[in-house]
Amino acid sequence: MALTKVIGAGIGTVTNQFADGNMAAGSVLQVKQAVKTDTQTTTASDFADVTGLSVSITPSSASSKILVFSNVLCVGTVSAAGAWTRIVRGSTAIGVADAAGNRIRAAAMGYAPDNGDTRQHATMFLDSPSTTSATTYKVQFSANGTNTAYINRTQADSDSTAYARGISIITVMEIGA
Repeated sequence: MALTKVIGAGIGTVTNQFADGNMAAGSVLQVKQAVKTDTQTTTASDFADVTGLSVSITPSSASSKILVFSNVLCVGTVSAAGAWTRIVRGSTAIGVADAAGNRIRAAAMGYAPDNGDTRQHATMFLDSPSTTSATTYKVQFSANGTNTAYINRTQADSDSTAYARGISIITVMEIGA
């Protein structure tokens, strides 16, 4: 059953029944989104911010959870070069793989097919920031070794109907506890 939060004086003498703290556990209290429609490249093997894929949310309760979803169109250079993505809260990577030797700790990864088409790097993570302060979530990406990683475009990016560009998004939702 869906819950609707009524805001304003239009409901008569009801007071505070619909405050965020009174919503049922699991209710979506707020949603924020950022969309990247342009392209970006990096040759860095260290993670770099995806410009424009950052969103700030201020939880109404320290017990709230934040559901973070990102879908990034990303590819590395042709010839099996990888591209990695991850979600970061502030400066801390969240929802990444365990450390294992020298391996990259990513949330999503993909290798370029022979034709250099993009791959969707989709990540969903339920975070517990335990704060009521403004919290910023962002997407980062990196290239494999000395190769290049591309956002929202193919490697070739030729100006013809054989190629397309896409968008990437990050959405955050405060979930009441």
